[in-house]
Amino acid sequence: MSLKLLLKEAALKGVTEARARIFGHVLNPTGQRSPHKILRKKLIGEQVAQWYPDDICKDDPMFIARSEKERLEKLQMMKRRGKGPPKKGQGKRAIKRSK
Repeated sequence: MSLKLLLKEAALKGVTEARARIFGHVLNPTGQRSPHKILRKKLIGEQVAQWYPDDICKDDPMFIARSEKERLEKLQMMKRRGKGPPKKGQGKRAIKRSK
């Protein structure tokens, strides 16, 4: 082998190693099977549930009360505009049945 060829291979190897380090790739020059593809996938099930903290919306009664208050205020505004839900027995289905 000539010196030029050895230098070329060494430079190519160095570039591929640097590229793998920079972009977070796994270097596999031999082409052997690796579990990296499986380990790279997103976590599922209990692992995900353990990672994320508990939901504040379900636990905090003040948060629930505020959202309920906002819902009732929105309903009042819609009723004032005449867009609220109809009274029982006065909806579309009841009108169709009475004809």
